[in-house]
Amino acid sequence: MSDLAVRVEHLQKVYKLYNKPMDRLKESLGLTRKKLYREHYALNDVSFSVRQGETVGIIGTNGSGKSTILKIITGVLNQTSGVVEVNGRISALLELGAGFNGEYSGLENVYLNGTMMGFSREEIDQRLDSILKFADIGDFIHQPVKTYSSGMFVRLAFAVAINIDPEILIVDEALSVGDVFFQAKCYHKFEEFKEMGKTILLVSHDLGSVGKYCDRVVLLNQGVKVDEGDPKRIVDLYKKILVGQDEPQEDDFQEERVSIAQAGERWKDHLQINPQLLEYGEKKAEIIDLAILDENGLITNTIDKGSECQIRMKVHFYTSVQEPIFAYTIKNHRGTEIAGTNTMYEDIDIPPQKPGDERVVTFRQKVDLQGGEYLLSLGCTGYRDGDFHVYHRLYDICNLTVVSTKNTVGFYDMNSKIEVE
Repeated sequence: MSDLAVRVEHLQKVYKLYNKPMDRLKESLGLTRKKLYREHYALNDVSFSVRQGETVGIIGTNGSGKSTILKIITGVLNQTSGVVEVNGRISALLELGAGFNGEYSGLENVYLNGTMMGFSREEIDQRLDSILKFADIGDFIHQPVKTYSSGMFVRLAFAVAINIDPEILIVDEALSVGDVFFQAKCYHKFEEFKEMGKTILLVSHDLGSVGKYCDRVVLLNQGVKVDEGDPKRIVDLYKKILVGQDEPQEDDFQEERVSIAQAGERWKDHLQINPQLLEYGEKKAEIIDLAILDENGLITNTIDKGSECQIRMKVHFYTSVQEPIFAYTIKNHRGTEIAGTNTMYEDIDIPPQKPGDERVVTFRQKVDLQGGEYLLSLGCTGYRDGDFHVYHRLYDICNLTVVSTKNTVGFYDMNSKIEVE
């Protein structure tokens, strides 16, 4: 008997894209012999396998085909060509609650979904207590699902999917539903599945979870498999794809940075920039370029926790500025300021600047922030004749993703050393 839980070979999924609905109608009625569509390859010749008891992650940019491949494996979609082989009963956390009927009560939907998954009423009865305990929605289980809040809805849907004792668990961005306490319960259940030797196929943008839980990672880009292997190596390759850079050899980092400068490209062209940033100031000085560099000197929005990074900005002065101050701030997605500093706090004495001067300011930091998504803001301010002036500020100019396999409480890791005697 094969030890493979999932086998995918030369998988293709092609969609026909029409410019006008009428073109689709003409073709379906056989009114034209002309090709009125263009082909879009959501997946193109993708092959990989998952062994029994293995946890494999699938990562890639939006539109790379991650969700498509999961839907084909679970039978929600049919492939255009290629082979998919699944050995074992699947539970899929894809579109949570997709099979729920809003007019039915939560309890009725539990039995409806369990039946759709192939369970008898007696088998569902055996699992009912576990499902209700995990969902923890109280007497609302007897109310129509259409009256549920979104949080209650996903709690019940997750509870049904996670408690049917599958041999293969397929998860698509579903571990962050509900409040923080329910999320903790979801991750605990996920770890239980790993300890039990279940096969897990995980799609996530949370690179920390991918690095922590996965034995192997498959990287997709624009429907094509780029590579697969050790999580750290594949995540590093993904970071380069995110900012539009090919994978250079380690010895080529310096050469690559020089070639970028010679080509006249801006650093920020290799970052994901917020199109709706807040920008203001007198503009007597302007931040004309910026970069986040990882420990290898690669421009990226993604930094490993515990590593050293650089936050860099280039400032052009249009008029004389007596006492410039350069600053950066890191905030969470709710706008809470988490960390930051400026040249005044750090006692860096910046001489007066003349019209036409340019300064490159680099903040070198060890990143001990918890894993997660943050926003970076930059500023150039200063004092003139004792009065404070804002020359240029860029609020939430770009995201900063911190990848971590070990977190603590709060925003910042105090790097505790623990002794137990």
